[in-house]
Amino acid sequence: QVQLVESGGGLVQAGGSLRLSCAASGRTFSTYAMGWFRQAPGKEREFVEAISRSGGVRYVAESAKGRFTISRDNAKNTVYLQMNSLKPEDTAVYYCAAARSLTTTAQAIGITSYDYWGQGTQVTVSS
Repeated sequence: QVQLVESGGGLVQAGGSLRLSCAASGRTFSTYAMGWFRQAPGKEREFVEAISRSGGVRYVAESAKGRFTISRDNAKNTVYLQMNSLKPEDTAVYYCAAARSLTTTAQAIGITSYDYWGQGTQVTVSS
């Protein structure tokens, strides 16, 4: 069992930055690939970025390219999402998730690939 707790969300003006964190419980964090998803009101949950167990492989949604960066610190059991140049359309609840295995892009972007989810953190970008 893995418990995930997100933090770092908030209200920011367009063009600003936020860094989200997701702290995982347990001693097995390094055995999970990690992902970030988001869900805006009235929309489906969508993939943002994912990172392999070691951090050597990253998967990035088109909407995040050049602006967001996922990273992880296995010693701290934490995954991060650095978000720069934020836009109002980035407004959503952001969720982190853990997957026992991600070996393809299709797996990385698929919600059903993930075994554990956090409760989410709200990000609101004002224009």
